[in-house]
Amino acid sequence: MSNTNKTSESQDSQQSSQKSHESQESRRPRPMEVLREARAQLAELTGMTVESVSSFEQTEEGWALEVEVLELERIPDTMSLMASYQVEIDTDGLLTGYRRVRRYERGRADARGAGGR
Repeated sequence: MSNTNKTSESQDSQQSSQKSHESQESRRPRPMEVLREARAQLAELTGMTVESVSSFEQTEEGWALEVEVLELERIPDTMSLMASYQVEIDTDGLLTGYRRVRRYERGRADARGAGGR
């Protein structure tokens, strides 16, 4: 009889652990939620307008994004100063760091070439 109780307890423990793991996974933000939150958090921190997200990838620590922002608006618009920011988001969807990786005029072609860094 004690063997039956141990088996039952073991099964209950495994089910509880599985439910806990599933609930942790279900709380993990979806990619679109991460993108929206990253844009909002960066805009709030820097006070700049986020134009687009040019790269997005999942990492072991969360997500890494490259975000294009409007740094200085000029007339004509093609002369406005833009910047690319590398943004790091943790697994909960919170911004953990950012840095500017380049600055350029909106109307200029990318000197780095297509797909190259």
